Amino acid sequence: MLKQIEEYRSIFEEKNIELIAPQVLQVMTEDELIEKLPTMDGWIIGDDPATERVFTAGVRGNLKAAVKWGVGVDNVDFDACKKLNIPIINTPGMFGNEVSDVAIGMMLNLTRRLHDIDREVRNGNWIKPVGNSTVGKKVGIVGFGDIGLSIARKLKAFDMDVVAFDPNATSQFDIPVIDFPKDIESLDYLFLACALNKSTHHLINKEILSRLKDTAIIVNVSRGPLIDEEALIASLKEGKFRGVGLDVFEEEPLRTKSPLMKFDNCFFGSHNGSNTKEAVDKTSHKAIGLLFDFLSVK
Repeated sequence: MLKQIEEYRSIFEEKNIELIAPQVLQVMTEDELIEKLPTMDGWIIGDDPATERVFTAGVRGNLKAAVKWGVGVDNVDFDACKKLNIPIINTPGMFGNEVSDVAIGMMLNLTRRLHDIDREVRNGNWIKPVGNSTVGKKVGIVGFGDIGLSIARKLKAFDMDVVAFDPNATSQFDIPVIDFPKDIESLDYLFLACALNKSTHHLINKEILSRLKDTAIIVNVSRGPLIDEEALIASLKEGKFRGVGLDVFEEEPLRTKSPLMKFDNCFFGSHNGSNTKEAVDKTSHKAIGLLFDFLSVK
């Protein structure tokens, strides 16, 4: 939203609301927020540390309401908002198509080693690595919400055998929903599209990684801490996995000295799966409207 902020300024000006848009790459620190937030009536939250300490400072000043831009809420202390009587909501269901496009793009790239071919052709090497077909392969999707459903719907067009893992979901598109990690040993692909919470932190741990096929491909477009990165690195060192596609990491941005950088069968993103102009615009308008409702702006 910050990159397109000038497109929304007139919406605020028409309501005689001053719009403050800090010039940051992705997040402000707790201390920066504590200094700034008490002078604000409303807050559209990105990936900032929206902690009880920050909210407490805000309500001691002018803060009246907040909206979490986007789907993920693991950085927001909703219990603190309830305790402090701060109205807050997120914007779910905005990015299923966009994030699923990236997930499937990573799958195809790793299956056919497109990034290897591109790199070698640029270096003058006319390589022809043998890939795999996708038809008939077994796929598991962890999380069957908006993003997981979009991934599943598109994978059905590839004639793949898809199952979903989600204790709160029911079958759709004739895709069975089963208990995690039932039959995980049979998967050729594992997609992660669930929320990060106490029960899903390091859901993909040493045990799960060891049970997956050595030839499996893992794609994570949700949150980095769903995977125990140390365990993943250890598995990669042992020669496991045809490929690993990561748009998210335990620590972001990914360090240039991260051991993950050593593995050519890894393909990286920059936590950018949702970032299309159309999706950002749709979500920004939604967040603005929700905040105006909280603030009784007509």
